[in-house]
Amino acid sequence: MEARSQPPTPDQPKDKGLVVELLQTLKLFFGAIFVGIWRFFVPPPRKSVFGEIVLITGAGSGIGRQLAREFAKLGAELVLWDINETSNAETARQLREEFHAKCSPYTVDVGDKSQIERTAQRVKTEVGEVNILINNAGVVSGKKFINTPDVLVERTFDVNLLAHFWTVKCFLPSMLKNNHGHIVNIASSTGLVGLNRLTDYSASKFGVVGFTEVLNYEIIFSGYRGVHTTLVCSSYVKTGMFAGCKMRFPWLLPALEVENTTNRIMQGILTNQYIICIPRLVYFLSYLKVILPVDAFLEVVKFFGAATFMDTYVGKEANALIHQNGSSN
Repeated sequence: MEARSQPPTPDQPKDKGLVVELLQTLKLFFGAIFVGIWRFFVPPPRKSVFGEIVLITGAGSGIGRQLAREFAKLGAELVLWDINETSNAETARQLREEFHAKCSPYTVDVGDKSQIERTAQRVKTEVGEVNILINNAGVVSGKKFINTPDVLVERTFDVNLLAHFWTVKCFLPSMLKNNHGHIVNIASSTGLVGLNRLTDYSASKFGVVGFTEVLNYEIIFSGYRGVHTTLVCSSYVKTGMFAGCKMRFPWLLPALEVENTTNRIMQGILTNQYIICIPRLVYFLSYLKVILPVDAFLEVVKFFGAATFMDTYVGKEANALIHQNGSSN
């Protein structure tokens, strides 16, 4: 007859393993805080991307083109995706002439899942496995929700959010197989703190924030420490995507320059930073949103001009439907 295990007596710990796990968790928790504080003052060394294959969506202009230039300087091989064939070809020309970079431009509408899948297969065959994927393409309708045509709402989510799902599904498997790679998703400060008259845009960017956060969990908890994710949440960048919009306090929240913003993004990518908020005030506002009562935070965002930022927007509706600007913010 098998001996039955006796229940623990009251003076015996019921689960020594749980106590050990708690102590280990606290050790790692405070260690991570220390490392975070240390890295604030002493940035970690940059990784090399020489010879890496980097795919950038929305590479024809703005942030996308500037990111391509920065990676070309570092010796990476570029795969350029954009819906605008002419501007994308111009990016490729610049990279070849100025940096003698290897680059392959592809005309792709990332709002179309079938085009993403077909072009991804071409890239794998013609160029090789992508090591760094940068989801940068974005569109904006700029209308009040009630006045936004359904086709533009769908287009916003197709380009700004769902495209991230389909590109990651295409290129992440090889990264996991090799335990080497990097997914960079360009979201927006409006994906952390919403903005008036950007209902569909903000919602799509909130989706990018959530997608990247949980994707990172899946990768880490599956044991792939060589595959990284970076989420970028920047405020208004001067790319033309939000032409006409004005900040209430430009001395406090200035319109961001493309080159400076790109440099900050590159620093985050090359040091495997999980989230990049530009400017740093975005971190503070996102914290306030969590801790303040809703009515109190409404007064904060109204004071900073969130209610009127889009009042002077002059972007055209057609831009949201047929053009993917090489920037998201």
